[in-house]
Order: sequence, then C-alpha cells, then structure tokens
Amino acid sequence: MTGDERFHTLVTEEAIRDRVRELGEEITRDFLGRDLVLVAVLKGSCIFLADLCRHVDLPLTLEFLGLSSYGDRTQSSGVVRITQDLTHPVEGRDVLLVEDIVDTGLTLDFLMRHFEVRKPRSVGICTLLHKPSNTMKDVKLDYVGFTIENRFVVGYGLDYEQRFRNLPYIGYVED
Repeated sequence: MTGDERFHTLVTEEAIRDRVRELGEEITRDFLGRDLVLVAVLKGSCIFLADLCRHVDLPLTLEFLGLSSYGDRTQSSGVVRITQDLTHPVEGRDVLLVEDIVDTGLTLDFLMRHFEVRKPRSVGICTLLHKPSNTMKDVKLDYVGFTIENRFVVGYGLDYEQRFRNLPYIGYVED
C-alpha cells in the first residue's frame, strides 16, 4: 500500500505521458544541431527528466544539480542552497534546466544567476508544473507542462516529506 488513496488526481498519468512527449518534440525542434545539456534539479525532476530525455531526439548530455528550498516543509523557505553540483562544465553549451515545479520563482531566479558565471551559450527552463499564483520572482519559462492552481501536489517526482514521488500521476490533498 502506497498511501496514495488520500490523494485526488490533478493530472492523470496519461495526460503527463502525452504532454512530456509533446515537450520532447518541441525541445528537439528548438535545439536541433546544438550542444544540449539537460540539467535536472534534484530530487523532484528526476522522473520527469527520465521520461523527457527519451522524447528528445538529439544527442545530449545529462547533469544533475541538487538544491533545497523546502526541506520537509510544504512551502518554500525562500532560502536556496546547492546540495549537489554539476560534474562537468557547461561553458559554451546550451543548458536546459529541468524542474518539477515552479512555485515562487525564487529557486529558478537563483539558478539563472548562478549559471551566468558558468558561461553557457544559453540557459532555458523546462518545468512540468507552474503555479503562477505564488510567483514572487518572474522567471522566463521556455517549456511548461501544466499550469496548476495553488495546491500542494505530490507524485511523478514531487514529494511530501520525501515520500509519494513514485505515484504515476500528480495528486493533491483536499483542504
């Protein structure tokens, strides 16, 4: 028993699968002939990245960056810290940051400034979910899977206290 019976479905497994395929096709078109690096922002985006990269029909490399702004809370603390850095330089390469959810925008604002000093050719953002009602910092999102209302969500990589990442859909708890 996963404990998922307490969650209501917000985005179905099928809708996620279809949208991830579409995003992969868009990224393929946009980065054709370029040196693409997909950077997963851990831990939440790892499942999204795994599915997304299989739909990007380009030679690419994967990198992982660990960040923390939530801890075990349900709201961002606003303080972002790097918990795991890239293993290879990205200078002169096209970087696409892959996020599970853009909530306040504070994490991605931090990341965009952080990547400037690494001198990539370009830096873009692909997020599975966007919660515009919580925006504190506007950040340009190049690829958005789904725009959602202000709910605390779990599943498909998103967690509550490090659990429920393995749900194949995006769920929420009724207030």
